[in-house]
Amino acid sequence: MEPRINLMTNPIGARIGKRFYNVNLAIQEADLPKSVQELVALRASQINGCGWCVDAHTKEAAAQGETAVRINLVAVWRESTVFTEAERAALALAEEGTRLADHHQGVSDETWSELCKHYDEDQIAALVSLVAMINAANRLSVITHTRGGSYTPGKFATLAD
Repeated sequence: MEPRINLMTNPIGARIGKRFYNVNLAIQEADLPKSVQELVALRASQINGCGWCVDAHTKEAAAQGETAVRINLVAVWRESTVFTEAERAALALAEEGTRLADHHQGVSDETWSELCKHYDEDQIAALVSLVAMINAANRLSVITHTRGGSYTPGKFATLAD
């Protein structure tokens, strides 16, 4: 399967990508652990079958010091013991926020309550925005058949305004 279009070399795609990156930069600058951000992005990307994003967030997590065990167990976080309660709450948000069509009420009150136990309002705003943005990124890559395997950590740092 070859990519249908390279959005980063297309003039319109690149302009949109730059703005997309700047929104993500605001999320990254929030007082939210980078490990949580990468785990959440990785889990949503796994659910959506986005090879490019799984590649990127796996490598970014490893570059930031995440262990191979934790990265590998993200897909089965409910059945593993390596995640904190705060991380588990964030991963639950990632799953429920990604599988909106499967949950007629979206994110459950139970998941929201758990988030509120571990994160302040600014961190929750960042998490909710992260889930929305990674789902959008997943869709861009899946629609265009952008494949994983070539990502290098820090690749998008040059896109900032």
